[in-house]
Order: sequence, then structure tokens, then C-alpha cells
Amino acid sequence: MGFFDKGRLIILVNGFQNKTQKTPKKEIELAEKLKKRYFDEQDSRE
Repeated sequence: MGFFDKGRLIILVNGFQNKTQKTPKKEIELAEKLKKRYFDEQDSRE
């Protein structure tokens, strides 16, 4: 899973093997947590 930073940089935060179409809730929560941590660290550098 990943997200964009400022529209150009793609940040990949975690990967997993999935055997169904539905993404497990715990994987979504982990990705959201890592995204928040990434942006918190970026804000602290400015």
C-alpha cells in the first residue's frame, strides 16, 4: 500500500499477500498509521 507526497513522490509503506479482492482491515490501519508517521516526521523537519 502506498500514497503520494506532494503529488509526485510515491511512498510505499507496506506490502502483503492477498488471496481475495478485499483488503484486510488491519492492513489498511497499518498503512494509515505509517502514512501519519511519515507526514509527522516531514512536518517536524520543516
